[in-house]
Amino acid sequence: MKLKLVETGQKLMAIANKTQNKLTNLELSIQISLSGLSFSILNRNSNTIEFLKEIRFEKKLNPFEVLDELKLLFLKEQILKNNFANINIIHDNDLSTLVPKSLFNENLLADYLKFNSKILKSDFIAYDTIIKNNSVNVYVPYININNFIYDKFGAFIFKHVSTVLIDSVLQNEKTSETSNIYVNVSFNHFEILVFEKSKLILYNTFAYHSKEDFIYYILFTAEQLSLDPETIHLVFLGDISKNDDLYNIAYKYVRNISFGDRNDNYKYTSTPKSEYSNFTLLNSF
Repeated sequence: MKLKLVETGQKLMAIANKTQNKLTNLELSIQISLSGLSFSILNRNSNTIEFLKEIRFEKKLNPFEVLDELKLLFLKEQILKNNFANINIIHDNDLSTLVPKSLFNENLLADYLKFNSKILKSDFIAYDTIIKNNSVNVYVPYININNFIYDKFGAFIFKHVSTVLIDSVLQNEKTSETSNIYVNVSFNHFEILVFEKSKLILYNTFAYHSKEDFIYYILFTAEQLSLDPETIHLVFLGDISKNDDLYNIAYKYVRNISFGDRNDNYKYTSTPKSEYSNFTLLNSF
């Protein structure tokens, strides 16, 4: 039996739906943001990423316009007409906050978010548990997109982008004895994580419109945490390369820069841009 998700104010109703999708060896992951969409299909039998596509919108859309773009893509892309054994939806927005599990109360979800995010009374609020650092990620998913995906495929898993990012980077940091800053770069925003001896001490996300914005927020974060740009280690993930303006301006101020690694063992029918690109999308499987 599958469960259909329907928005009803602050709550989500579960409605029985007996339609079952035929299970296959394929898994689909979709990352949703107001600036674009990313898709990936994994063939579990061959451990191969058979489809990888990114779409950038000309301007930032609202959730209803994003849903229209998503529907259009499902009509146009023949490979998306397959049945899938598992569906993963990654909600990519800045409406999230981390709460220590020891302080978490499921009845206070809106209270956790309202101090650093603009939320509406009608927003549905969800949360993910991040076991590796004993925290809970409270966030607002795009509920209209969740409903569409359920209507189309049945039951699925959804998470916030920061859940996937934090969980994946924590795996890399588990034995580290240094202070490291990870920056996961997207088209017009980035996530930043700061670790001190394998402990996550800060997570945030920033919108940027220029390379100057980009380096300002990185240096501001370091300053607030009393970290010296001459000695910190900055690790880039996502949509950035050694030849672009973002890297070049960062290197003027931070000397110890490297690029991360997804640490996956997938084969690819079409090679990704780099070993660290599409970091959250490909780590969501």
